Amino acid sequence: MTTFAIIGAGRNLGAALARRFGREGFDLALISRSQERVDALADELRAEGFTARGYAANVRDPEGLAAALDRASQELGPIEVLSYNPLPQKEFLRPLLESTVGDVRAAVEFSVYGPIAAVHQVLQGMRVLGRGTVLFVNGGSAVQPVQHFAGTSIAFAGETAYAEMLRQAMADEPIHVGQLIIPGGIIAGHAEKDPEVLAEKLWQMHAERGEFRHYATELEEQPY
Repeated sequence: MTTFAIIGAGRNLGAALARRFGREGFDLALISRSQERVDALADELRAEGFTARGYAANVRDPEGLAAALDRASQELGPIEVLSYNPLPQKEFLRPLLESTVGDVRAAVEFSVYGPIAAVHQVLQGMRVLGRGTVLFVNGGSAVQPVQHFAGTSIAFAGETAYAEMLRQAMADEPIHVGQLIIPGGIIAGHAEKDPEVLAEKLWQMHAERGEFRHYATELEEQPY
């Protein structure tokens, strides 16, 4: 089988995604900053009958992220699906007038340089495989800038532009690009924003290969 790589494999959406794609037969490459945490999640998934391995990488380290994806493809098999959904850091959520150049630089490294490095690493393998899917998961500020969350608003806008251009570039190839917008964040138990509901949505985006952008819920107008 081929591999589903999850960048940002935490206990909420990452775990739900792993189980949803794992049920379809994918091997699972779990990537996050903490080797201990991804190893613990991989152990749980293997106990449930899935094939899973954990890889530590910081998305703000492009070389390290590329190396983790390379190891995953060598140890598990070619990466057919890549999901980029790491949880933004708290300093990215500061108001505009309190955000420093360093805050914004870090957010751009996280949400622009990280995806570019990841896609660059897996794209040739998808082309050789003859199919692939790249999924981007963002909050509402990716399409509706909010001055209260300056870092994500600026960096998610860059990530969104990159994802849209990637879709254009892949238009004549069997590689699908999709973006899921989750206004207000992930909420356990919510009818539309529970991790398992969102994982199912992302699975359908991969399987149906339809529109580029999907919304977990409708955007609400943000107060200034």
